[in-house]
Amino acid sequence: MGRYYRKNPYDRSSDDEHTAQKHNKAVALGYDMDQDDAPKVLASGRGAVAEKIIALAKANHIPIQEDPILVSALETLDVGSTIPPELYLVVAEVFAYVYRIKERHNRKKV
Repeated sequence: MGRYYRKNPYDRSSDDEHTAQKHNKAVALGYDMDQDDAPKVLASGRGAVAEKIIALAKANHIPIQEDPILVSALETLDVGSTIPPELYLVVAEVFAYVYRIKERHNRKKV
């Protein structure tokens, strides 16, 4: 599982404090090329729900992309709805990141 995160070198808070502050919102996306016209919101939440979404992603080796601006835009959508065309490019970049991480992970297994 990959995790994209760069800590500010001047930030003196512990990693645990920083993680707790950063994960007050989370959105899970999914896309099935055979069934979906566009990626869908699979889960969305704040606080404990966000932590649960992140924990499930980690437990299932799903890469996590941290993008607070994108999460803010996506959290306005209903769970099960497809993303709007205005977000296609940004979400495509996230999916490209996820596929690159999975590819690297699969190569390490061989």
